[in-house]
Amino acid sequence: MKTFLQTLFFFLLVMQMCFAQGVGINTTGAAADASAMLDVSSTTQGFLLPRMTAAQRTAISSPAAGLLVFQTDGTSGLYYYDGSAWNLISASAEPLAIGDFYQGGIIFYLDGTGQHGLIAAQSDQSAGIQWFNGTFVTTGATGDGVGAGAANTTLIVSVQGAGSYAAQLCNDLTLGGFSDWYLPSKFELNLMFEQRTTIGGFGSGSYWSSTEVNTWDAWKQAFDLGGQAFIGKNFGFRVRAVRAF
Repeated sequence: MKTFLQTLFFFLLVMQMCFAQGVGINTTGAAADASAMLDVSSTTQGFLLPRMTAAQRTAISSPAAGLLVFQTDGTSGLYYYDGSAWNLISASAEPLAIGDFYQGGIIFYLDGTGQHGLIAAQSDQSAGIQWFNGTFVTTGATGDGVGAGAANTTLIVSVQGAGSYAAQLCNDLTLGGFSDWYLPSKFELNLMFEQRTTIGGFGSGSYWSSTEVNTWDAWKQAFDLGGQAFIGKNFGFRVRAVRAF
């Protein structure tokens, strides 16, 4: 019994030292660097991250900011979660450009950093669907500008609930391993119109924005001449989802 207690005490002491000083994993018995909780050293083997498909990655419940995985399909590579979206860690030093296929779609807008912007799906999500869910209500989705479509879409779906309508269609979309697609704001829709030839796949007629005017109307844009106008939410127009990165 005495020997068992001594062994247990020694084991607990070693565990305490490991947690206090960090853990070194190597073949030499070297201690972990003082600045590291985990210090892996090898000249013949690598560190293997969790490997999964895009669908498995997006299915991770409440991922922590900084979570890192390797995606095996689609645009494969290392992805990290920044607290709001998954991002590919590109091995290329080449800058992003309008028209690049990236993170599930076509880049049609870049901000001043050249590293963030907007992506359009490569094809329409509908050739004609209503803005509302069958009842005229005020959703408060009046936001405009870059990024406003995401908040608009959340508001519209929250107020109108489940159904078959423009914002819900985008909100439910999973494409290229990404599930944060949304109905573009009035301003984002115009940016997409300006790059319609670069993006491609647009049909004739008008497209819905997520920007609401009042209880009865919302903004849409014609993709022939480019004019924007507000019209009744009960009309059926095309839908093209976007996402921010």
